[in-house]
Amino acid sequence: MNQKVTFNGIDIEIGSDNPYADLGFPDAEEMLVKAKLAHEIAQIIKSRHLTQQRAAELLGMPQPKLSEMLRGKFRGISQAKMVECLNRLGRDVDIVVKKTGRNAIGHTQVVVA
Repeated sequence: MNQKVTFNGIDIEIGSDNPYADLGFPDAEEMLVKAKLAHEIAQIIKSRHLTQQRAAELLGMPQPKLSEMLRGKFRGISQAKMVECLNRLGRDVDIVVKKTGRNAIGHTQVVVA
């Protein structure tokens, strides 16, 4: 549950660490994972000084599709495709499966090392 505070007479609601959940998206966890993957892809492209056209060629996707992904429009792109993009950009991606607490629902997160 989000916390409400008052600052200088203005009521402020403090959100969670997932803005998609705060906005009520039913697939909030998946969207947050994709946002973090897209952010990492964008950082690598920027650090390598790649044009979007050259990056799209390396990633095996049309440049307009890459452009949309980098602007946060990634509903039509699977997590698997984003992982493939990271691999093509020279990154290893490790998937770790671990047990949760008793009867708890598991979660997916992105950790960049």
